[in-house]
Amino acid sequence: MRYLRRLAAVAACLGVLSAVPAASETTLRLVAHSDLKVLDPIWTTAFITRNHGYMVYDVLFAKDAKGVVQPQMVDKYEVSPDKLTWTFTLRPGLEWTDGKPVTAEDCVASIRRWAARDALGQQLMGATGELKVLDEKSFRLTLKEPFGLVLDALGKPSSNVPFMMPKRVADTDPNKQIDDYTGSGPFMFKRDEWKPGEKIVYLKNPKYKPRDEPPSMLAGGKVVKVDRVEWLAITDPATAANALIAGEIDIIEVPPPDLFPVLKADKNIALYGWNQAGSQIIMRMNHLHPPFDNVKARQAVLYSIAQEDFLRAQVGDPEIYKLCNAPLVCGSKYEKSYGDLLIKPDYEKSKALLKEAGYDGKPIVMMHQTDLQSSNQLPAVGKQLLERGGFKVDVQSTDWQTVVSRRARKEAPDKGGWNIFYTTTTTVDADNPAANSFSSGGCDKAWFGWPCDPEIEKLRASFARETDPEKQKAIALAVSDRIMEQAQYVVLGQYKAFGAYRKDRIDGWLQSPAAVWWNISKK
Repeated sequence: MRYLRRLAAVAACLGVLSAVPAASETTLRLVAHSDLKVLDPIWTTAFITRNHGYMVYDVLFAKDAKGVVQPQMVDKYEVSPDKLTWTFTLRPGLEWTDGKPVTAEDCVASIRRWAARDALGQQLMGATGELKVLDEKSFRLTLKEPFGLVLDALGKPSSNVPFMMPKRVADTDPNKQIDDYTGSGPFMFKRDEWKPGEKIVYLKNPKYKPRDEPPSMLAGGKVVKVDRVEWLAITDPATAANALIAGEIDIIEVPPPDLFPVLKADKNIALYGWNQAGSQIIMRMNHLHPPFDNVKARQAVLYSIAQEDFLRAQVGDPEIYKLCNAPLVCGSKYEKSYGDLLIKPDYEKSKALLKEAGYDGKPIVMMHQTDLQSSNQLPAVGKQLLERGGFKVDVQSTDWQTVVSRRARKEAPDKGGWNIFYTTTTTVDADNPAANSFSSGGCDKAWFGWPCDPEIEKLRASFARETDPEKQKAIALAVSDRIMEQAQYVVLGQYKAFGAYRKDRIDGWLQSPAAVWWNISKK
């Protein structure tokens, strides 16, 4: 009976009793890792909104499977011998979905808006003397000082991604959300069919012109092989798994590991490690308000953490998770470990630091995203560990999209703000101190939590300007040390993401740090 009730719920969600697409139309149905409510991929770093961005928008450059940045919307570019002047020319024939041509003016406005929100973008603009439109299809970036990460910035693969938008949209205040979703990407957002909490619909963009190269991670030809994609909001993982087994859906982006045995048992279903580079789990503290405006209180958190407790609860399978206290990622060229910190708790040390910080025992507000499978088990563990370390914790549970909106608020926790929340990032975004959003100490310009640390900003700027690899590495390790000294954020370990799909129906799912749906064909 439980199975039948779940299938009935799935049928209702899919709308199979109502109008369905014409038989000739190919529809890819999938369950994404969360519901989508925020549609501006520059305003938020939420991965679900980033994934939406890759559907609707295109990028100037993209990383291929070898980690090399390749042109995407750009046809060609030239660099002066001193590497201070970069001239970019767009591919011919690029169009927005409203039929207007993509212009250099659109791209310059989009770069500026992205750079106002993104840590690496801020570094790039800090080194820029002029960003100028030359003609309809060309623009020039002139640096006032060396910056070795120009292509890394413009080809940034994950949040925030420098997606290109029409100038009228890109002129929106970076601190306000856009309300015009015109793009030039491989899909079109079907706004009239968007039902938050139920489904979001995309159609193949007939105006999109893929590159000629074969697809490679986020680069190459983004060839769309289905007519329609539906993201369905099935919040219960078991219900989603049953829907996949029953053939009602085609893909689950991130099923929880405890369902792997059930999915593996079906001969028509395959598990797929679409993000082999892996992800890093983060606890973020709000530096604006007590107690975490005091570095001693933030350090107390570090001494209360046992990574394996978090990883066991959230990921489950030790084959796909890794203990790692390196802020710039284990396995990267900037890996640096810190003994037992974050691995073996020292609760007495935590309590002593709280006493030094003058902590008054007021409960800290810890946000809990109930519907996000990549982090919904973390708050219960965090509450238990932090309370052992001397904190009092008030866990407040909402859906992920509410957390996404609330984490942007700077008010005090008892006025609608917060003290702690959890998130994940791809390792390709975390292994570079200039691109790592969490490492920014840019005060109001920093990522949610708003650390204000001029010292780390000097280090990050030096890293971006340095061209000698050995000197660059020394700076990166100094950034890592500063992150830990100031307890800017808390690393809770790493894991690899696996999806599940109907192998009897689906072919062509690409490996990538973001789940992308071009190149997939449906049998």
